[in-house]
Amino acid sequence: MKDITLGYGICGSFCTHARSLEVLKTLVSRDNCSIIPIFSETVCTTDTRFGKAAEFCETVEAICQNRGVRTVRDAEPFGPARPLDVLAIVPCTGNTLAKIAHGITDTSVTMAAKAHLRSDRPLVIALATNDAMSANLGNIANLLSRKNVYFVPMLQDDVISKPHSLVADFSMAEEAILAALRGEQLRPVFLTAK
Repeated sequence: MKDITLGYGICGSFCTHARSLEVLKTLVSRDNCSIIPIFSETVCTTDTRFGKAAEFCETVEAICQNRGVRTVRDAEPFGPARPLDVLAIVPCTGNTLAKIAHGITDTSVTMAAKAHLRSDRPLVIALATNDAMSANLGNIANLLSRKNVYFVPMLQDDVISKPHSLVADFSMAEEAILAALRGEQLRPVFLTAK
């Protein structure tokens, strides 16, 4: 495979950040992959029980050896001016998913997605949301039918306590990104429990 430049968007599904870091470490170990991190403003400013925002962003930047994009203004040049071969959002929250589905570009990640998609290049979404099979189900359907949008296969993570929740199988993220680069959706999109 040729050298690729990957945009790596990270949204505020804080409970999945540790899994996102594992994906990132795998991707950065590829000799042919340069990674540009793109942080949602929530990720950059919100300390949680899962960790401090500044420390998380510093860790990601150290892994990627690139400064992260943190503002709408800095994300806008993606596309024709600053092309990426592929953009992956790992994790993508339901809020970000809804904004992408409806063309709302008020965060660094949604602006990067819009700018990237206008160049007809692949966008890969690793969804992590508690409302996937309720408020966001229509948005998933919208994006599944859209050209150049691909999903990391997903499953229900807690069918009893969170019956509307879906989360990507992060162990399949690299494979989904490689499939998207070939113009293919990794299937099945919806997995059964392991």
